[in-house]
Amino acid sequence: MLSKRVIACLDVRDGQLAKSVRFVDTKNIGDPVEKAREYYLDGLDELVFYDITASSDKRKIILEVVEAVAEQVFIPLSVGGGIASVADATELRLAGAEKINVNSAAVRRPALIAECADAIGNQNVVLSMDIRRVAASEALPSGYEVVIEGGRRPMGIDALAWALQGERLGAGELVVNAIDADGTRAGYELRLTRMLSEAVRIPVIASGGAGRPSHLYDVLTEGKADAALVASMVHYGDYTVSGLKRYLHDRGVKIRMSWQ
Repeated sequence: MLSKRVIACLDVRDGQLAKSVRFVDTKNIGDPVEKAREYYLDGLDELVFYDITASSDKRKIILEVVEAVAEQVFIPLSVGGGIASVADATELRLAGAEKINVNSAAVRRPALIAECADAIGNQNVVLSMDIRRVAASEALPSGYEVVIEGGRRPMGIDALAWALQGERLGAGELVVNAIDADGTRAGYELRLTRMLSEAVRIPVIASGGAGRPSHLYDVLTEGKADAALVASMVHYGDYTVSGLKRYLHDRGVKIRMSWQ
């Protein structure tokens, strides 16, 4: 069995670390480069960097911030926001990103996933999905809908169907961003995460809602996620990366510890 991962998410707006609740009321809360280095030194497994307004502003990611973060961490760095072509993905790889996250542009043009996978390898292409809970219907049988542009535009696409299509097209990993849980610190969307984890064969990263160490344990066990993404609980200093990993290790979750 592969080790479970703890991943920190840096949502960046205008070059500053930002945080929102359910994708609204976004506030700048610090320096992303400083936080990246802090988490790396504390034993973080992987770092995700999202330029959260790149897609809605119809612009590219601010490469200087990506480069500055990449200079501070020596763990996998996954970057997303505004990626609409293989050229965009290649540019980010040259800036220091190991993986690229596609989201809004891939929903509009699914072939982007296959194009990027062919160019840089499946293992380096992550399909990031922003998902909201809805009433189940013929069009949305799972009861979850894909939204794009930072949660601003519902697409009428069923989340489970999109996850399966993304896997077929060549995505090597899924990030499941549960909008209803985002920033609430009330726990991950376990039903959604488990449904997708059981449906696909690629790793699933749970995102949205982490507030206590037990939330990570729940999503990595009951939710069957391969990795848990955290933001507020470490950004605000309530918990440390090393403390979270110790908690999981002590409860029998296979996790990479600093002494291993």
